[in-house]
Amino acid sequence: MADQTHVLFVEDDDVIREATQLALERNGFVVTAVPDGLSGLEAFRADRPDIALLDVMVPGLDGVSLCRSIREESVVPVIMLSARADAIDVVLGLEAGADDYVTKPFDGAVLVARIRAVLRRFVQAGAARADAGGPGTGGVLTFGDLEVDTEGMEVRRAGRPVALTPTEMRLLLEFSSAPGTVLSRDKLLERVWDYGWGGDTRVVDVHVQRLRQKIGQDRIETVRGFGYKLKA
Repeated sequence: MADQTHVLFVEDDDVIREATQLALERNGFVVTAVPDGLSGLEAFRADRPDIALLDVMVPGLDGVSLCRSIREESVVPVIMLSARADAIDVVLGLEAGADDYVTKPFDGAVLVARIRAVLRRFVQAGAARADAGGPGTGGVLTFGDLEVDTEGMEVRRAGRPVALTPTEMRLLLEFSSAPGTVLSRDKLLERVWDYGWGGDTRVVDVHVQRLRQKIGQDRIETVRGFGYKLKA
């Protein structure tokens, strides 16, 4: 999968940018590396990369604003990079539409694993749509005014299409496959983000909130101390 994968990497630190670019290229990725957000937006529009790695603190246009701009145009996977594990950085990046985040300094192998995990979600969503050949009929789950087409990988609310990122779609599929069942944050990290190790549950919380904004605030219920469930 990595052989043809084009990565946009936005990082203002010359040493980190060059070292990370080399590490990604050694793993078979094609990398466009730029030092600031405005150059990153230009490169994104010109090259249409398969995934974007955005440092939060870059000049010109910060990583969070760049992520918002990308999300206005595309559902391409986005991973935020931050020098701090500060909750504000993490939440702002995820709320802007990022699929995941990695804290610096990071291990190259971990970054590659996270990139591949995010890309798997994106590829699987695209493959499912292609296999379905259009809106499905036999795989439509209905929850009030919410319809989840598990074959066509489409969602409608009150008959209107709902645009979800691949990560949001996979999260909704987990909930809709077991309505009324409480799913823990750790279980969702494992199933949706492919984390085979303990991850930051803020990733789950922010994505659940983003999903609620799109399908209805009361559709997903918080079960304090346990996790979340989709109301049957």
